[in-house]
Amino acid sequence: MKRISSLQTPSARVRSSRPSIPSSMNQTLQDLMTRRSVRGYSPKMPSREDIETICRAGTFAPTGKNTQCPLILAVTNKELRDRMSRLNAQVMGVDSDPFYGAPVVLVVLADRATGLTPVEDGSLVMGNMLNAAHALGLGSCWINRAREVFAMEEGKAILRELGIEGDYIGIGNCVVGYPAVPPRPAAPRKEGYVRWID
Repeated sequence: MKRISSLQTPSARVRSSRPSIPSSMNQTLQDLMTRRSVRGYSPKMPSREDIETICRAGTFAPTGKNTQCPLILAVTNKELRDRMSRLNAQVMGVDSDPFYGAPVVLVVLADRATGLTPVEDGSLVMGNMLNAAHALGLGSCWINRAREVFAMEEGKAILRELGIEGDYIGIGNCVVGYPAVPPRPAAPRKEGYVRWID
C-alpha cells in the first residue's frame, strides 16, 4: 500500500488569509492564486475589448472530445441584464440583485444534445472567464441558478427571443465589472487539500 501524505500549502502552514505567492512565480499562476470573488460593482461598463477577451479565454477551455458544446451569452444590454436578475432573484426567493450590480453578465449554457460532458465543459469555460477577468484587472463572481432560470418558461422565452434553439442547460453566470468593494480575503486552504500518493 502506498503512503498517502498531505501537501501543506504555504497558506495552510501559516494560516494566513492571503496566499503566499513568490514574486518570481509565473504571472498566470499568480493570477490563479490571487483571484477572489467580487460582490459589489461600479456601474461603469468595462470596454468591449476586455469583454471580448474574457469571452475568448472562455472559448479556449477544454471540452470533452472537443465538442465545444458551451455557448456564452455576453449580456451588456441593461434591460435584459435586469430581466435575468429578476428571474435569478425569483429562484433565490429574494428581492435584491443577485448580480451585485455588475453591468456585464456572461451566461454560460451547454448543449446537452452535442456535448458528452456539458456541465463539466461549461464549468471549465466559467473558470477560464473568471480568471481572465482578474488578469485584466476586473472583478468577477460565479452566480448560480442559471440552470433553474433557463429551465423556467420565461428563461426559455429569452433564448427563443435571442434565436437560440436546442437543448441547452444553464451552467452559470459570470458577472464582470469594476469592483466597488474590496474582495474578501482568501480563506486559509484546508488541511489535506492535496494528498501525495508516492
